[in-house]
Amino acid sequence: MTITTVDGLVSAMGNNSSRIVIDKASIANAAAGQFHSLWRATGQPGQGAIPGAAVSCDNTLLGAIQFTQQTAPATSYLGILEGLCANAGSTLEVHDRLAHMGGLNGTLTTAQTVGLDLNAILASDNLDARKGDANFSDVQWWLEWYTDTGGTAVTATVNVTYNDGTSGNLTGISLAATRRASFMQPLNNLIPAADSGKYIRDVNTVTLSATTGAAGSFGVTATRYRAALYKPLANVRFTADWAGLGLPEIPNESCLFCIQLAGATSTGIVRTTGKIVHG
Repeated sequence: MTITTVDGLVSAMGNNSSRIVIDKASIANAAAGQFHSLWRATGQPGQGAIPGAAVSCDNTLLGAIQFTQQTAPATSYLGILEGLCANAGSTLEVHDRLAHMGGLNGTLTTAQTVGLDLNAILASDNLDARKGDANFSDVQWWLEWYTDTGGTAVTATVNVTYNDGTSGNLTGISLAATRRASFMQPLNNLIPAADSGKYIRDVNTVTLSATTGAAGSFGVTATRYRAALYKPLANVRFTADWAGLGLPEIPNESCLFCIQLAGATSTGIVRTTGKIVHG
């Protein structure tokens, strides 16, 4: 049954948990204070594939952190993380990768179809439970790079559908010169004031203001934030227990992966262990 007491949590930590291991190689060409996906970093878990057409994600994908699936009414929670990074001042965020797509082209200036419609696929891969609040307010949206786009700086307009069914554009999104592989551009903070109070449900298209000069490959990713581990010093192990993590529930089929808020010009080697507890 669901864990409702500290005694139940302690028992699950010792007797009913899945050990997780995150051991990721450093990604170069990062920038301090910016987000970088570890989906394509080599190591443990293995390197995730570059997506094509829009699909939902689940725990079976290569690149996902594995844990033992539960039978209701039992569920899972992130109980502890402890780890280090080769660079100081970095933060490791654990997200549930809800859905993704790739193959957007840095040289096209016509509207490129994304077609990532969470509302249409809520019956897939337990997404209805994994997405959080019914109004999609727990979903974070990103542009995610898989290979570098060109050296010409351009802007992007992203057309979205909100939770109330209305549509609008997110504008002024910078594709700086040579956006690097694994860079992640947050989109939620770009909702215009006129649409304040709405939340993104679907991403429809991406339109570039001009060609970047190289096609590269990037896409749109939807995630749900679960927890974070801050590592202020290089090569020093830090711990966040269940209280610090907030004991987030991890529903079955969650596609857990990591995003690094870099503290330097690379993500640094990331080595982290932890436990997902069940009960």
